Amino acid sequence: MFNKRAGKGKKMKVITTGVLVLAMLLFSTGCGRDRTMLQTNETVVVKPKGKVLYDYRIKPHDRVAITVYKYPELTPTNMSEKGILVDASGYISLPLIHRVHLAGLTQSEAAKMLERRYSKYLKDPALNLEVLNKRAYVLGEVKKPGPVPIDREQTSVFEALAVGEGLTDDAQRDNVLVLSHDSRGNLELRRIDLSNYNRLAASNLTIKPDDVIYVPPSGWKEFKINADNFTSVFKTVATVASPFVTLKYLFDD
Repeated sequence: MFNKRAGKGKKMKVITTGVLVLAMLLFSTGCGRDRTMLQTNETVVVKPKGKVLYDYRIKPHDRVAITVYKYPELTPTNMSEKGILVDASGYISLPLIHRVHLAGLTQSEAAKMLERRYSKYLKDPALNLEVLNKRAYVLGEVKKPGPVPIDREQTSVFEALAVGEGLTDDAQRDNVLVLSHDSRGNLELRRIDLSNYNRLAASNLTIKPDDVIYVPPSGWKEFKINADNFTSVFKTVATVASPFVTLKYLFDD
């Protein structure tokens, strides 16, 4: 009787050890991912890149702020702060010159066109025009997903991710996706590897308004989701192994 119990105790230790080893293997494949960025074993040589030129074009439903410097009465405070809505047809309405079509123009082109229109009625109507709602979007495995305001023509991937408060522990650092539009309006998808300096140095890190940055989850997170969000790897493995352990004891008895 004692030997039988001792044998069962020995088997239980073997099973427990096997479960722990399997759990540690699964744990190491996910949580053991290298989470560092900008890795390289080579001498770093910074190569100058050609300047990426981009000028935002006004679209329907944008909000534009317009300031006529010498004639502040033409641009009330609320108009400058909240902006004027570009309607679905691409027009705005302004004092004195009435309806003006802005959609499709860059900010500088629109400003020059308005100056010409105002010059029929005013002397030296120098003005400034700025689109207020320019933004990119950060989605996926970032700590604070959502819109990223862009107060200039373009920004960088790192600045956008910083606004999103950085990557989560489950982020794929070697496969960040950027979805954008080219000059013809066609969709472009590019991949950025943040984990390797040499590949990063060769990448286009420029982010323009309306771009979408998506950080995919790691394989480990996908495993956790497929395992019905169990609280730990050990619980997952124990749940899977439990029926086999029970059957083993039934057959031994």
